[in-house]
Amino acid sequence: MRFSITKCHGSGNDFPLIDARGIALADREWAQVARALADRSGPVGGDGLLLLTAGDGEHAFGMRMFNSDGSEAETCLNGLRCVARAGFEALQLSEARVRLKTSAATVWRDRALAPGVFTVREVAGPAGLDVSEWPMGERAGAWIERPVPELPGARAFTAVAMPNPHLVTFVEAVDEDELVRVGEACEAAPAWLPNRANVSFVEVRGPDLFVRTFERGVGLTDSCGSAMAASTFAAALTGHTAFGRELTVFNAGGRVLAEAAADGMVRLSGNATVEWAGEIEVDPDTGTAGEATVTARFPEEIAAWKAARG
Repeated sequence: MRFSITKCHGSGNDFPLIDARGIALADREWAQVARALADRSGPVGGDGLLLLTAGDGEHAFGMRMFNSDGSEAETCLNGLRCVARAGFEALQLSEARVRLKTSAATVWRDRALAPGVFTVREVAGPAGLDVSEWPMGERAGAWIERPVPELPGARAFTAVAMPNPHLVTFVEAVDEDELVRVGEACEAAPAWLPNRANVSFVEVRGPDLFVRTFERGVGLTDSCGSAMAASTFAAALTGHTAFGRELTVFNAGGRVLAEAAADGMVRLSGNATVEWAGEIEVDPDTGTAGEATVTARFPEEIAAWKAARG
């Protein structure tokens, strides 16, 4: 099957994106397409596959996101900005309500984060604090700055759903080896955490944050939008920052502007950068892909983001 694709990224979280509004494939087939296209050793590569899906009476359009291992995420806020841009351009909109897997989000075309950077503002939430909904063993209610005995080490974590599950801990300096150990323990889907979880180590840098994430279904990633949102909310909840204050959240892939509200809603503003567009043949049954044919490149967008992230 031949697909038109766009290679895009939000804050360094990169994806192939497909306009799937007119494509009928089963979930297992989309999972295979994701494995083929998001394979870092394959012809495209990425942190996952984004789908722009059809709208309904309440939503202008929808988004689906399949991780590189073929699992489907509840949301991906960096990816949402890229899908929002595709939806805006396809439907000639500047704002929309978007259907996600288990929730919804509102998106707007925002003022440019930097010259030449296509910027989208998104509001997601409310953040969930009841870990019985994950589930996380037999626990119920909020888990705030408490060690998780099943995890290696003795760090205190705050559990936040955005709506995908996140464990957030605040550190003086990120130790990536330790982060990977904790992330892999969650990624193994142990009996006490059957749906796995994203793990973020967060440095408080003055008024701002630096977030490093081991993402469920992906691994150590340069950026994870829902992790930045969960970390922003957790930081305000635990007094590291304040509710209602805009801050910059940095990551290995770049930065976003973020603000958490006391009602659990989190606003992110960040880039939706298109690098190239093209076509590729993928067999949805076997998850194998041919070579990608690039039909257009966008070096000016790449350069604008490079200048913006520093």
